[in-house]
Amino acid sequence: MADRRLSEYLEAVEDSSSFMRFVECLSADRKSVEQLTLTCDGFQGEWANQSIADFLDAARTWAEDSAFGERQAAVRENPWKQFALFLWAGRTYE
Repeated sequence: MADRRLSEYLEAVEDSSSFMRFVECLSADRKSVEQLTLTCDGFQGEWANQSIADFLDAARTWAEDSAFGERQAAVRENPWKQFALFLWAGRTYE
């Protein structure tokens, strides 16, 4: 991820190219934490959801709870950012 944090890549999403860069960094982040041991509360790094099923369920739940980001000021005119937020939520939403 070079010098930028994953959250900075998320904030920079504005088009297909920046979305794909975010996905690349999200994937790299996941690969890096797979080397970590689960903590006593079940977390692995900053990833709250360890299985693909849990990841997708968390993303779906976030989308339902936030009206797909509209309640969290996700810009409706930027569907790339909305979907990046959806993926981000799969990583952290419980």
